[in-house]
Amino acid sequence: MTNLCCTLLTGPERRLLEHFYKQHGSRMRPANDGQCWVARSPQIVAGLCLTPIADGHWLTGLFVAPAQRRGGIAAQLVEAALAAHHGPTWLFCQPQLVAYYQRLGFNNTPHLPEALASRLQRYLRSKPLLAMVRAQSSLLSSPGNSTSV
Repeated sequence: MTNLCCTLLTGPERRLLEHFYKQHGSRMRPANDGQCWVARSPQIVAGLCLTPIADGHWLTGLFVAPAQRRGGIAAQLVEAALAAHHGPTWLFCQPQLVAYYQRLGFNNTPHLPEALASRLQRYLRSKPLLAMVRAQSSLLSSPGNSTSV
C-alpha cells in the first residue's frame, strides 16, 4: 500500500467527503453534526463520520473506494479517527460485517444510548443491522492488554 494520510476535514473541506461518496455511487452522507475523517493516498480513498453521542461517539459512513479495498485502509482510518476520542464508539453494521468489525475491536452489544436505540429500531424496519461497540479508543488498550477498560 502507498503512503496513507488520515485527516479530519474542517469547514468547507467537509464537502469533499460528500463528493467522494457520490463519486462512488454510495448513498452515504456526511453527518451534519459529526467529524468527517478521510484517508488520502494522495486523493481521498476512504471516509467516515464520528458523531458525539452520550459519553462517546457514533461511527457512520465508513466507506473505502472499491479499487482500494482489502488493503487495511479502513482499519487505519478508524484507528486515526478514534485515537483522540475517549469513551465508547458505537456503530450499526450488516450481519456479514460483524467479523470485520470484531477484528477492529468492536463487539456486539444490546446496550445503546437511548438516541441510538430508537434509531436502530427504525432502521431495523427496512434492513438487518447489528449494534456494536468498542469500549476504548485504541486497539493498544484492547481486551487482554493490561490497559483494558
